[in-house]
Amino acid sequence: MEKNRVEQITNMDVDFAQWYTDVVLKAELVDYSSVRGSMIIRPYGYAIWENIKNALDAEIKETGHDNVYMPLLIPESLLQKEKDHIEGFAPEVAWVTHGGNEELAERLCIRPTSEVLFAEHYKNIIHSYRDLPKLYNQWANVVRWEKTTRPFLRTLEFLWQEGHTCHETEQDAHEETVKMLDVYADICERVLAIPVIKGQKTEKEKFAGAEYTYTIESLMHDGKALQSGTSHNLGTGFAKAFGIEFLDREGKLQTVHQTSWGFTTRIIGAMIMVHGDDKGLVLPPEVAPTQVLIVPIAQHKEGVLDVAYALQHALKSKMRVGIDASDKKPGWKFNESEMKGIPIRLEIGPKDIEENKVVLVRRDTGEKIAVEQQNLETEIPRLLQEIQKNLYDKALQHRLTKTNTAATMEEFKDTLLAEGGFVKAMWCGKESCEDQIKEETQATSRCIPFDQELITDTCVCCGEKAEQLVIWAKAY
Repeated sequence: MEKNRVEQITNMDVDFAQWYTDVVLKAELVDYSSVRGSMIIRPYGYAIWENIKNALDAEIKETGHDNVYMPLLIPESLLQKEKDHIEGFAPEVAWVTHGGNEELAERLCIRPTSEVLFAEHYKNIIHSYRDLPKLYNQWANVVRWEKTTRPFLRTLEFLWQEGHTCHETEQDAHEETVKMLDVYADICERVLAIPVIKGQKTEKEKFAGAEYTYTIESLMHDGKALQSGTSHNLGTGFAKAFGIEFLDREGKLQTVHQTSWGFTTRIIGAMIMVHGDDKGLVLPPEVAPTQVLIVPIAQHKEGVLDVAYALQHALKSKMRVGIDASDKKPGWKFNESEMKGIPIRLEIGPKDIEENKVVLVRRDTGEKIAVEQQNLETEIPRLLQEIQKNLYDKALQHRLTKTNTAATMEEFKDTLLAEGGFVKAMWCGKESCEDQIKEETQATSRCIPFDQELITDTCVCCGEKAEQLVIWAKAY
């Protein structure tokens, strides 16, 4: 006998890791491939990525950037040109050693990122200040040979965009670094309803080869942090290594200043862990492939399906609307729509048709609302906006509740053990203290927030004079 309910998923507060795995599989976002640590992004998961990509791509283009595409393979000699960069990525690099049956004279790296490819290209096309700035972006896949993997959060191969730019001055590069971090923050907060904290990575945590790295950090339901996007000021390191020079406005030879910045499919994992619940996904309307799902009730009765399809036709120009006219039982359809996180379910049956009404069910709150059919074209968009805002507000409140301060290591440990989440604590700036905190608590420095506070005058670890407030957390 066919079940009338979607198979139950693990309770998120019992086993959050298993809950996450259940959701990504049962909501049909991904499937596992035959290569360890790789994932197949299924149509529903890819549709979510396309909506994120389209929103971000539009902002990238609005800021004057052009999309390009670089090769997948990087010669080892090219990668070796920037010493700090290759040392930072060496453990994660995958190598091609054979072409057909022949061993290659030089190994080829499958790109873990593309700084060196862009640097080589920029050397060939930049000659004068008139060629600057160069504002390029690439949508691509990259490979990093991770030891521990989980769908979306950490996989051997993932999708992303990586921006690479060249500028006349240090100030221009700095402004680009800040601008693109703000773009990422906007996408997270406005589109994905994920509140973020903006700040700078410590020297230990910055991108290999960068002068400094800016980051946006978000907090998951289980109290762990996730780095959600980074923007790097590369200074002149890559430019000097590759000889990217230009004649300035006075005819003098100068070295360009570079930036790079990236945003990945990892953000889908963040969205799942920030908004999801024990019924499955909860999708922000901005990225939901289907914003409204019409579920006909007693669809075998005359006229029900006709009205349902007519509603779909009337609404489809204003929103992404689907219909489930399968022969599954209503209970199954309801649970399936909840598992997939569809923001609004529209139920319509014979009684509703008689009254010229429908029932709208919100995924975020479960609230049921009776609405007259003639009001749907205005009521549903209003409701979608309300759901989007509610998801953001709920996530922000969770982050605020899970953010605490600590003046001593004892407080730090007690807070992290009891509450998890973000811990604000002062830091002396020494890497040895950063290492000790990680060793004793498993928490890492998430960022030096741009919005600084003074909690104490002394470092939470060593007790010496503090330099900065740092936000710490256990992280994915």
